[in-house]
Amino acid sequence: MLLELNQLIVPAGHQLLMKDISWSTYKNILAELGENRNSKISYSQGVLEIIAPLPEHEVSKKIIGNLVEILLEELDIEFRSLGSTTFEKEVMDAGVEPDDCFYIENEAKVRGKNRINLEIDPPPDLAIEIDITSRTRFNNYQALKVPELWRWNGSRLEINVLVDDKYVETNQSRSFPNFPITQMIPEYLMRSKIDGRNATMKAFRTWVKQHIAN
Repeated sequence: MLLELNQLIVPAGHQLLMKDISWSTYKNILAELGENRNSKISYSQGVLEIIAPLPEHEVSKKIIGNLVEILLEELDIEFRSLGSTTFEKEVMDAGVEPDDCFYIENEAKVRGKNRINLEIDPPPDLAIEIDITSRTRFNNYQALKVPELWRWNGSRLEINVLVDDKYVETNQSRSFPNFPITQMIPEYLMRSKIDGRNATMKAFRTWVKQHIAN
């Protein structure tokens, strides 16, 4: 008996792994589940992962994304945030939906585009994953050649940059080389849980301005 996708239930905080999934099946699953869903889908070389995030996951994603936006605004750098857009490339047999992502260096190349096609467009410059529910795998991001990947596990921010098609962990962000990202992002994320979102964003913006001035 074959299972229908709508028969599968993935509880919040859990993941479902399926192997031996073809590219065409992956594409059909994306189409059947649609865009208005609470789950995230990742695909790499026949392995499909469906993740149902926890509320903590969503809060962390939003706050970190807000902090990145403030950095870019205060540095007066044009950017485009595409959230959990599905990025895929058939020739690489890989597809991924980051928790958040930003076009920074390559923003002008995708400006105004309603659809991103990695066959002709560059990948996002920065991808962010919240690894509270599960541990993000590198292989699909490496295949798509995303230059920088951040992973937040609930207490620590890990920065990985692409070097010779492999990720190398570093304390210095490629996108923000002059900022102590691994220290400040966790600090202000934690502050938001005590002081509230708005107060934290105002304080962070003030800190960024002072850091730039110095």
